[in-house]
Amino acid sequence: MSTTLAHLPLGRPARIESVAGERAFRRRLLELGFLPGVEVTLVGVAPLGDPLEIEVRGCRFSLRKAEAEVIAVEDASTVMAAK
Repeated sequence: MSTTLAHLPLGRPARIESVAGERAFRRRLLELGFLPGVEVTLVGVAPLGDPLEIEVRGCRFSLRKAEAEVIAVEDASTVMAAK
């Protein structure tokens, strides 16, 4: 099941499929470790729904919901079940 990071349920791990968006922004995300195949988890949401707190490789980042929309993810449990 594929979705975006912005629509990932709280606490559910997922694997990044792709990172889109403007070139400079995409490059910065890749530099921070948002790479295809890496596991990510949505660990928190601000009271008004924006920004989102994301955990990647043991580090936590805050992303705006619009920024999280360009990161396609797949449910990690689905990936493990397929193997």
